[in-house]
Amino acid sequence: MPTFHASLGASNSHRWLQCPGSVKAESGLPNTSSSFAQEGTNAHELAELCLRNNQEPSEWIGKPLIENPTHVVDADMAANVTTYTDYVRDAARDADDLFIEQRVSYSDWVPDGFGTADAVILRGDTIHVCDLKYGKGVQVDADNNTQGMLYALGAYAEFGWISSFKEVCISIVQPRLDHISEWTISVDKLLQWAEWVSQRAEAALSDDAERVPGEKQCRFCRAKAICPALMRYTEQIIMADFDDLDELDSPDRLSDAQLQRVLEHKGTIESWLSAIESLVRERLEGGQDFPAFKLVAGRSLRRWGNDSEAERALTKVLGEKAYTKSLLSPAQAEKIIGKENKALLDDLVVKPQGKPTLVPESDKRPSINLTENDFESC
Repeated sequence: MPTFHASLGASNSHRWLQCPGSVKAESGLPNTSSSFAQEGTNAHELAELCLRNNQEPSEWIGKPLIENPTHVVDADMAANVTTYTDYVRDAARDADDLFIEQRVSYSDWVPDGFGTADAVILRGDTIHVCDLKYGKGVQVDADNNTQGMLYALGAYAEFGWISSFKEVCISIVQPRLDHISEWTISVDKLLQWAEWVSQRAEAALSDDAERVPGEKQCRFCRAKAICPALMRYTEQIIMADFDDLDELDSPDRLSDAQLQRVLEHKGTIESWLSAIESLVRERLEGGQDFPAFKLVAGRSLRRWGNDSEAERALTKVLGEKAYTKSLLSPAQAEKIIGKENKALLDDLVVKPQGKPTLVPESDKRPSINLTENDFESC
């Protein structure tokens, strides 16, 4: 049995399934909550209130939430949550059952494994699991999404006796990225996957669980700054194909294979370096010393000490010239007039091609062929 507190949750399953040693590595480290996490919690509460009480999120604009009364719902959150509630209501139309914020247990495969699915819909021979993602930093897809699959296992364990379910549909609604992803898997294949999950859970609960670094599992790992395995991994990537670090200053001297290797692991390396910098910064800000480094005052921009006094002084001298005016952006205009009137802007809005972005070949977006004129416009 492990001598540390183990947490094999669905939300961090992408980590412990790939890196069993991450469970022990994170044990005892502070799990600080961010403003972004609280924002997501607020959005989930609003969605639950509306779905349970047959309300529209817009009805809550200007009102405080119940569990977090310090948060007053604004038009932006109401509009984004509406995307999710509309999706769930449409998916649940003519369904046999709809369960909101349904606690599910997948402990048949993972010891003490449980979680809360945002919505579970039962229709015929299909279990439909819906997940609201309110973040806008990383796009999340439903394909082979381990969190959704574990919730689906829990839903099957809870409701499997009701009907002969044959397939599971997993949906992820990410309104702030205008992203909805759906993926279907047969119950048979889900249960086959569950056997592999059971083996990984057993490995994660062992005291000598292996640490397996990688971009996805290391991205939000709290232990990455002090992880020896990640340090060795990064060193191997940087040094494996180079005689010395001076080569890093001359990319044009690298072979295609070397360039590919660096690009494939760029995210992991940058994330690790950032975590180390944050850890050292925290120590220095806490009054500790750190060899060869110190904190200094960064550059800052001038600003008015008192906006009201500055406004009075400037308007006295400059009048209307003290102010600047700018037209609302399409996104700002949509927030004000509401999505129900969005069609009024359709003929006024254009979306130019975005700046070319380098991504792995596995990315689902189609590749683009650039001409000389394309380069001039980028």
